Amino acid sequence: MRTLVVGAGSMGRWLADALDGTVAFADTDPAAARAAAAAVGGTTTALDDTDTYDVVCLAVPMPVVAEVIAAQAVRAEHALVDITGEMAAPLAAMREHGAALERMSLHPLFAPSNAPGRIAVVTDEPGPRVDAVRSALADAGNDIFETTADEHDEAMETVQASAHAAVLAYGLAAEAVDERFHTPVSDDLQALVEQVTDGDAHVYADIQSRFDGAGAVAAAADRLADADRTEFERLYERLQEDATDQDVHGGA
Repeated sequence: MRTLVVGAGSMGRWLADALDGTVAFADTDPAAARAAAAAVGGTTTALDDTDTYDVVCLAVPMPVVAEVIAAQAVRAEHALVDITGEMAAPLAAMREHGAALERMSLHPLFAPSNAPGRIAVVTDEPGPRVDAVRSALADAGNDIFETTADEHDEAMETVQASAHAAVLAYGLAAEAVDERFHTPVSDDLQALVEQVTDGDAHVYADIQSRFDGAGAVAAAADRLADADRTEFERLYERLQEDATDQDVHGGA
């Protein structure tokens, strides 16, 4: 299978490395495309070239995915795939510009350095090429599950936007203390701060811009800060009940 990966960042490299067949990279930074090609044994092509491929995969930032699909869909002979991190916008663009093509949206729920992991998938138009992409990722040890664009994008408000905002807010609020004073909770929080900040700022900014979540975290922090003892205990006990319900349903 001949694949074009548009976007030579870490996620584009990760995807290309998992696929069978030949891979070419195109990127706004030709040097990044060359480095990615060297890393996975692929080739490069320019964004404005007219060469075509069995599959065109989009691994670009969320704010530009629709315009990149509009420009690059013509280079796909059989299938379009995106791994941008949201699903509604790229799927809409793929339907508009690749109506006759197989279409699939993927979201690896991990950084490439933590692969393999869970991958959310929406198969918008099935076929042998998107099946081949999916099979290659499964063969690499990933746990793939089917979802919908709405279900995925709504979940990202909690598991990405809210989670990142909460961790980063702790990092901004925390004062440096002698490590002997740290508790298991503060140790874990500090480890999460280090994990979240071990990435690219623009990726996390894109997530906050695309998905609601930070506002809800700020409002919840205000509720805790303003609560008297009785209200604080009520909120705490509600969270205990929620945690118990999640444990029961998770084990069912």
